[in-house]
Amino acid sequence: MADKDVEQTDERGDVPGPWWADLGTWGAVALIVFGGLAAAWVFFRLPGTPEEPASGYYSAARVIAIGLVTVGCALLGRRRARAAAMEETEGRERV
Repeated sequence: MADKDVEQTDERGDVPGPWWADLGTWGAVALIVFGGLAAAWVFFRLPGTPEEPASGYYSAARVIAIGLVTVGCALLGRRRARAAAMEETEGRERV
């Protein structure tokens, strides 16, 4: 292969994040609701339910867990941003 045919980048920022990284608060809430609906679907053994209910519950629990972690991180980020803004405004008033 010639050097022209191969594209090389030295940047480390090219790696895409996980699919849930940019969901935000409402996307995470939607994941939690979707996981709850999936668990109810398995509980009532509606069409498409796996033969082994434990695998259906496991999948639903994973979706709910991703939603809970994402919403927790989003809310924690908001809280930290609000606290930083409050500190900044209090610092200006004292000077």
